[in-house]
Amino acid sequence: MARIKKLILDTAEFHPLHKMWVNLAQNLSKEYGFDLEIKTEDYLFAISYGDKDDIGMAWLPQMFAELDNGRILLIMSQYPFDPATTKPSEELAISEAKKKIEEIQKSN
Repeated sequence: MARIKKLILDTAEFHPLHKMWVNLAQNLSKEYGFDLEIKTEDYLFAISYGDKDDIGMAWLPQMFAELDNGRILLIMSQYPFDPATTKPSEELAISEAKKKIEEIQKSN
C-alpha cells in the first residue's frame, strides 16, 4: 500500500492567492507530517500531473501528493471561494484538501 511521502505545491509568486496556497501547503504538511516541496512556475510538472484547460495548458497554483512508490496525484487545482462572500475561503480550502488527502490515503 502506497503512502503519501510529500506534498508538492507548484505555484507562481505573481498569483494573487500565492501566499494563501503556500500557507495551506505548509499547514497541511505540518499537520500530517509530510515533507513539502514548493516548485515555482514548473509548468511542465503541472501539465504532466495537474488539471489543464481545453487546449492542454496547465494553470498555477496546483497542489499534489507524491506517494512513496513515486506516483504523483493531484490534491487541488483551484482555491475555493465562499459563495456567500465571493472571497477565498481558507476554511473551505483546508476542508477540500484534507478530504482529498484522506481519499488518497484510503485508496492507495
